Amino acid sequence: MKNKPQNASQKAMSTTGYAYAFLLILQTMLIGVNAENRIQQGDSPIEVLIWMINQCIPVLKQASSLQNKKPKKSLLPKHRRSEDQ
Repeated sequence: MKNKPQNASQKAMSTTGYAYAFLLILQTMLIGVNAENRIQQGDSPIEVLIWMINQCIPVLKQASSLQNKKPKKSLLPKHRRSEDQ
């Protein structure tokens, strides 16, 4: 079974998805570094864990909203859209 070649919009969408994923991972890593610093400054591990959970909830919401995002409608005229599919 042959794979269909990707058009430019599909490639851009996958590149954008990778960029979002990388940024969400980076954000999560920075939360972990900040948590480690808080523990070293004397905060209790339980307080830091609660803080981390509160910091990660928005990250999870962002990831979920990106996953549920529907592709935008094409701006091409109808006769051109059928050629791309």
